[in-house]
Amino acid sequence: MLVLPALFDEANKLRRLTVEAMRRLDAAGIDAVLPDLPGCNESLRPLSDQTLEHWREAARAAAAHFGATHVLALRGGALVAPSDLPGWAYAPVAGRQILRAMLRARTITAREAGREETIDGIQATARAEGIELAGWALGPAMFTQLEAGEPDGALTTLEIAGAGLWLRAEPDESRAQAEALAAAVVAGIGA
Repeated sequence: MLVLPALFDEANKLRRLTVEAMRRLDAAGIDAVLPDLPGCNESLRPLSDQTLEHWREAARAAAAHFGATHVLALRGGALVAPSDLPGWAYAPVAGRQILRAMLRARTITAREAGREETIDGIQATARAEGIELAGWALGPAMFTQLEAGEPDGALTTLEIAGAGLWLRAEPDESRAQAEALAAAVVAGIGA
């Protein structure tokens, strides 16, 4: 099972859920791998040079390398899921929704620092030369691809009970959600 994490700040907020679901998949006899996307975590490649297409290529390469037969994508991870693998998307989100939260955070930070920035102005700069949003250095190609990015519609959408952990101010966990997520995947593979 290729597991594609949520993107940007949501990856941090869902890290524990992701790992706990993977542990439960392992206990059910399903091997899972969580690759780092280029430009993220310990990658030596700059995030500002990445695009959604680069991430899709990396996801395809990881799937081929590990012999993945299925994919589980969390939130924005569904934007880069290999289209040739069957699988699931947990609470998939469009790229523009990811950007909306990051743009909002940027305007709030600017206001608190005594600067006036508008979302339209930030978007124009991002499209032309790239921008840092919520600590993430996005190049212009990544920004414009996120604006148009839609989750892979071939994946089965998973919704599980409980409030979305990505909505919380700080990273959190939910054993019940991790169990429900893994159980849905196990049931899907067994079907």
